[in-house]
Parts: sequence; C-alpha cells; structure tokens
Amino acid sequence: MRQLFSFPNPVNEVAARLVAAGVVLMSLAALVFQAEWLVVIIALGFIARVLTGPSLSVLGQVVTRVVVPRLPAAPRMVPGPPKRFAQGIGVAFSATSALLLLVVDADLAGWLVLAALALAATLESVFAFCLGCKAFALLMRAGVIPDTVCEACNDITARTAANLERKAAAAAR
Repeated sequence: MRQLFSFPNPVNEVAARLVAAGVVLMSLAALVFQAEWLVVIIALGFIARVLTGPSLSVLGQVVTRVVVPRLPAAPRMVPGPPKRFAQGIGVAFSATSALLLLVVDADLAGWLVLAALALAATLESVFAFCLGCKAFALLMRAGVIPDTVCEACNDITARTAANLERKAAAAAR
C-alpha cells in the first residue's frame, strides 16, 4: 500500500493531461463567471495533488478511477518528479491568484494569474507540453535540482527503450 503523503512515480501522462483539462475547465469557469470561490477550490486541488498525487484530489480521483479506465488509450508512463514540480507551480499560481482576488483586492492581477495558469494547463492537456516539466529539466541541467531527484529524467536510454516498446506494442495491435 502506497503512503498517503507520497507522489506516484512514474505517472500516467494520460491521467495527467486529463487532470490538466479539468484545471482548464475550472479556470475558464472561474474567469467567465468571476467565481473567486472556484479559484480557492483550484488551489486546494493543486495542494492535494502536490502532497498526495491523486489520492486526496477529487479531480485526480475522478480522472484516475472513472475516466482513464474507460478510455481506449494505453497508459504512457513518465517520471513523477517533474509532474510533481509542475503541480507545485500550479499551487504557486492558483494560490497567488486566490490571494490577489480575496486578500489584496487586486482583481485584474488575480484573474491574469489564473489566465496564465489556464494557458499552461491548456498546453499540457492539448499538446502534452508541460511547462513545469520543462522548467524542472532546465533546473536539473543547471544543477539546482540534483540528478538523484529524478534518475529516470537523466536516463535517456531507458526512455528510448520504453518508447520503442510502446511503439512496438501499438504496432502489434
């Protein structure tokens, strides 16, 4: 049994992209309806996912237990640490947006921060382009994040082998 306060490694990128799509939808709803309370829900979801992966996240649970099992898409496993880092950036943006809206009363700034979060989540959900993961890779290359944090991130041969296996399995279908 997995510990409650741990993040999965590896992560199913299909599920991660669907969670990002949920964040996009909630962010757009908050922006369109000026629903400040929904920004708080978005921030709490990010906090839950950083701490526990999908375990304590309602959106994470719906995606991993209900949506993904019903999809015909094969799982695509990717390293967990970059995804957790990306969730942490989501905490920073959503919490900043909530604070700007609810505490500082800087509405325009709060909605702009939320719009930036929605844009990043759209890139992840639609194009599998994770800005947080890219930042994580840059920080690893710069030596800010030690190589030991994500050994799989440094092992290009393992990723290449996994991609070859995935392509072979898809071709066999």
